[in-house]
Amino acid sequence: MQVTLWTGCAAAIGVAGLSAWADRRRARRTDMDAVGFMPWPLLLILSMIAAAVCAAIALNAK
Repeated sequence: MQVTLWTGCAAAIGVAGLSAWADRRRARRTDMDAVGFMPWPLLLILSMIAAAVCAAIALNAK
């Protein structure tokens, strides 16, 4: 069970990294009218929360 939780934690950290990169890319765009529709900061925060929950459960699992 711990391996599954640590895998979920790593996946959530990967999603957080991707969303941080995408938010930086969106913030530095050349065409200010081409905004997009993905809420990258929200995805970053939710994935970091998911990673913290998975890590906390994995540390307490036996």
